[in-house]
Amino acid sequence: MSVLVYIDHSDGHIKKSSFEALSYGAAVAKQLGLPAEALLLGTVTDDLSALGKYGVATIQQVNNDSLNHLDAQVQTKVIAEAVQSTGATIVVFSHNQTGKALAPRVAASLKAGLVTGAVALPDTSSGFVVKKSVFSGKAFANVNITSPVKVISLNPNSYKTVAGDDKPASVNLLNIAVEDSRVKVTAVNKVKGEVPLTEADIVVSGGRGLKGPENWGIVEDLAHALHAATACSRPVADSHWRPHHEHVGQTGIQIAPNLYIAIGISGAIQHLAGVNRSKHIVVINKDPEAPFFKAADYGIVGDAFDVVPKLTEEIKKIRQ
Repeated sequence: MSVLVYIDHSDGHIKKSSFEALSYGAAVAKQLGLPAEALLLGTVTDDLSALGKYGVATIQQVNNDSLNHLDAQVQTKVIAEAVQSTGATIVVFSHNQTGKALAPRVAASLKAGLVTGAVALPDTSSGFVVKKSVFSGKAFANVNITSPVKVISLNPNSYKTVAGDDKPASVNLLNIAVEDSRVKVTAVNKVKGEVPLTEADIVVSGGRGLKGPENWGIVEDLAHALHAATACSRPVADSHWRPHHEHVGQTGIQIAPNLYIAIGISGAIQHLAGVNRSKHIVVINKDPEAPFFKAADYGIVGDAFDVVPKLTEEIKKIRQ
């Protein structure tokens, strides 16, 4: 028996969300007195043995380049076989786009109980109860998993990454047959930017209060000063002021950065549903009655065209 953590990666590098999942999986394993292991499908350029500092003793790797591109059907079969061959009883994913595609399929394949969007370590005092976010983060539910194998996907930024000693993890190659994918990748068009939106610790976002795309420079200047990613509300994307891949909200990308700065965004419920897992929210709006202020940790009532350039200038002074 063991806890097995799925390692998500892209372009040869392990994603930040995987470090959180590794720390979480290691904590669950310690809680239950089980060994913690990780599972990597495909290849990366990062040093896998260095992942031992997050509490995992062994990295189980299926070394096949065809697994570097996500095909949920193919990877589900590989993961299910890896779980059975390693004897894992708990499988942990990150609740990102990859985890959302894989976790339910793996759970169905293994006839395992599933909790998606977990936000805390399980309570094992009476069963195996996992706390999860529901209703777009407006409430929480406690779910008891009773199946022999359990699958959990962890909400990004809900569990602190814990790096302990530098004891290296061992890497074990699993001999698992990989089916040919029925999905053929003909081209990859990557979104270019300073920081990927889903991996960013800080996000600076703008709304209709900026009045037009010609004014977006103040958002970008602040983002550059903070080494942050840029985002926008849905009306901005629908008006083609900004590309749709920057749209955050219930119908866009859901994010959970450490700091989310909203400029000229009123804070409709659909937008809040995509950003309310942020650790800290700062709102800049000239309307003191804007709904977003009710959800904000810090608020600045003022004209964005006056406030943001001054804020950017002060940040540049501090970072010099």
